Amino acid sequence: MTVHLPAPLALLRRGAQHLLESTLVPLGLFYIVFTLVGLQGALFAALGWSLAALARRVVLRKEIPSVLWVTTALLCVRTLVGYLTGSVFLYFLQPTVQNFAFAAILLATLPLNRPLLAKLADDFCAFPTVVTGHPHVQRFFRQVSFLWALVFITNGVTTLWALASATVGNFLMVSTAGSYSMVALGIAVSLLWFRRLLRAHGITLRLGQKAVTA
Repeated sequence: MTVHLPAPLALLRRGAQHLLESTLVPLGLFYIVFTLVGLQGALFAALGWSLAALARRVVLRKEIPSVLWVTTALLCVRTLVGYLTGSVFLYFLQPTVQNFAFAAILLATLPLNRPLLAKLADDFCAFPTVVTGHPHVQRFFRQVSFLWALVFITNGVTTLWALASATVGNFLMVSTAGSYSMVALGIAVSLLWFRRLLRAHGITLRLGQKAVTA
């Protein structure tokens, strides 16, 4: 079986769009407005962007990525806590704690046919049902969920250390660089693991052609 997927550049563009929309732009807005105005303005600037991104997709009747739902819901909680307490420390402590919570959620969805990680993967590369329904592919997503639980636990420990020992600007730089380095490593390992599994079961991936399964 040969599965044809979009070109690597198209996949990267899709992934980068979701990453910018759900994470990097709200983070950048928070830091810029925090520097110019203060905490309250920064809180609502970041949250306003995420809510506007959701509203835009609803109005245009576009599919809302799972990652945007998750990050916006978590950002609502973070904003409420940051606003009520007025604490930058507590605002950034929440995503640190959420790393551990997300790792637990990944492990909790393992018994499902399509665990949470498989649904999030669809936001970046939608595989045909002949692949996602394959029993070995379903087993792969359950197994790789352990890898991603480890990634999020490592991110949580790293950001907790940076939060306790750095200024806001340095924390954002260190935590963002460290987190995305770990995520990039996790993606690379997952892709190599996934491709090896498919080859072992007679499924070949072809990039850069029409998304048709033969």
